[in-house]
Amino acid sequence: MDVRGRDLASGLPVTLTVNSDDILDALYEPSERVLEAIFNVLEKTPPELSSDIADRGIYMTGGGCLVYGFDKLITERTGIPVMIAHDSVSCVAIGTGKALEDDNMLVKLAAQQRRVKY
Repeated sequence: MDVRGRDLASGLPVTLTVNSDDILDALYEPSERVLEAIFNVLEKTPPELSSDIADRGIYMTGGGCLVYGFDKLITERTGIPVMIAHDSVSCVAIGTGKALEDDNMLVKLAAQQRRVKY
């Protein structure tokens, strides 16, 4: 596949040919960081919630879901089933919009924020 962009060293437009191995190499470090974050969250998760996650799985949302095989990689590394949310790219924005429409939800979130210690 040909990819067009700007050469950072010269500032000139350039076209490069990349293959799937090049893409895999570029995604290796970011995917490892995501997996590390998942493990950190799972380590801090209370046991009763951990069992629910183990039973029901992890739901992926956002653009990262579109990376082919990323869900399978997470399943392989964690041993937890991973599902991709319906309309994964928009579902977070839609849910946030619904939460903002609910005045009671905003009051609950504000109260919860006051109790959380960082």
